Amino acid sequence: AFPLVIFLNHSSWWDPLVCLLLSRRFFPQRNSYGPIDAAALGRYKFLQRLGFFGVEPETPGGARAFLQHASAILCAPESALWITPQGKFADFHTRPVQLQHGLSHLPKLAERVAFVPLALQYVFWEERFPEILVAFGEQIVFDNGRTLSPAAATGLFTSALASVQDHLAAASARRQSQEWEVICRGGAGVNFFYDACRRTRARFRGEKFNSAHSD
Repeated sequence: AFPLVIFLNHSSWWDPLVCLLLSRRFFPQRNSYGPIDAAALGRYKFLQRLGFFGVEPETPGGARAFLQHASAILCAPESALWITPQGKFADFHTRPVQLQHGLSHLPKLAERVAFVPLALQYVFWEERFPEILVAFGEQIVFDNGRTLSPAAATGLFTSALASVQDHLAAASARRQSQEWEVICRGGAGVNFFYDACRRTRARFRGEKFNSAHSD
């Protein structure tokens, strides 16, 4: 086993909680961690108990603290570090994808480490609540002391993340249900009272009731 770095686009406040769900669904055997703005962590202290640690963005001290935390995390082969290297909220469709330089320094912090690009997209389809679409890309493994210059590493990671975002955007546009695996279902229908009336009417008619707008 060797540590993982999952790097993803950053388009929503929900991203950290989505990563928490994904970590438990796909990497339950790993200890997952993720940096978050120190000010935000101060407002949502419960996130610290879930593996998030605070950093001060766009400051030299914040950069050093992030690398120190990352180095300690990546020393453990069963660890997973989830990061949003864009450093700020960015629209999913914005191109070119722009990443901060911190990600490019992480390959040097472990003898062997795998980087996995992750795309998240939030879309409204057929229900009043949005869909959260997720796609993982191919992993990039650094081992035996393999390193790249920061510029080359940033280019490699940028290309990988943009590629999986484009793949996800194309799949989203097709809306073919057979292409997706549902790992968590949310609510459907209009609202409690209206759906209760519809359910009662269907029962009297001997019909099967489904609150969703489609199958």
